[in-house]
Amino acid sequence: MDKIMTVNHTSMAEFVLLGIFHSSDMQAWLFIVFLFIYLFILTGNMLVFVATVLNHALHTPMYFFLRHLSLLDICYTSVTLPQMLVHLISERKTISFLGCAVQMFFFMFLGTTVCYLLAIMAYDRYLAICHPLQYVRFMTRRACLLLISGCWVTGLSISIVQTSLIFSFPFCGSDVINHFFCDVPPMVRLHCSNPYTNYVERILIVFLVLITPLVFILLTYVLIIAAILKMNVADGRKKALGTCSSHLFSVVLFYGTAVFTYVRPSLVFPDPTEKLLCLTYTVAPAVLNPVIYSLRNKQVKDALWNMLAKTTNFVGT
Repeated sequence: MDKIMTVNHTSMAEFVLLGIFHSSDMQAWLFIVFLFIYLFILTGNMLVFVATVLNHALHTPMYFFLRHLSLLDICYTSVTLPQMLVHLISERKTISFLGCAVQMFFFMFLGTTVCYLLAIMAYDRYLAICHPLQYVRFMTRRACLLLISGCWVTGLSISIVQTSLIFSFPFCGSDVINHFFCDVPPMVRLHCSNPYTNYVERILIVFLVLITPLVFILLTYVLIIAAILKMNVADGRKKALGTCSSHLFSVVLFYGTAVFTYVRPSLVFPDPTEKLLCLTYTVAPAVLNPVIYSLRNKQVKDALWNMLAKTTNFVGT
């Protein structure tokens, strides 16, 4: 029996995804809830993207990076949510071997890009607050393009290496993935390789994808807070904190649950909790970012209202 269970399934045709909840009674309600969430993500982030493109007053580095964050939120959630919605209303909850590899590749590619983009946004705020007189000279259009290109290239490179590593090892035993998509931890558990190798894989992704940009963000905010405390004018401190608060909230929301999901020892949380944590950091930032940046930022709010007013007037004529 043990021999049968360790058969190499590297060439298996497909995997079975168990999803978030196993109760069939909840599937229809979950489909409605997550369909609404997905539509809200698409609409909210697209509105922010289009509003900051059409309003020339928002053609600054800060909003340039915000546009890319909105675009990434749309793409990032589109890697997992549509398939999850299909599986909630279908009896067949499978994904092909190639489809699983492609999903993991794009999930890691876009997720890593988000991590490094949040770090670049922190650097942008650091320059604006700590070196305001040199900000325009440093943060040129060319510099913004180089920084954002670096985020995308870094995400692409790490994703290629990590996905290749995970799918180069043989899978054995069950072809059932106790998750709602092909994420790294549940896939590594299906490996036949030495547990030490699996541990090294996990440390690699945690260090490159999470720890490196997070440490950079924390160091950047230490310098920003130090600069704010040195300001003599209260209005200046309030304005500086206001420009950072939205970004800082996004960082806490994204990294808070991501770190708990990937940095913790494998036995700290059971699988259902792990899946809920993963769902939180993949969905919650994409839902809340448009709300945070529109409600707490007067310029974005005004741009959205102007765009909606022009659209309403055009439809009315």
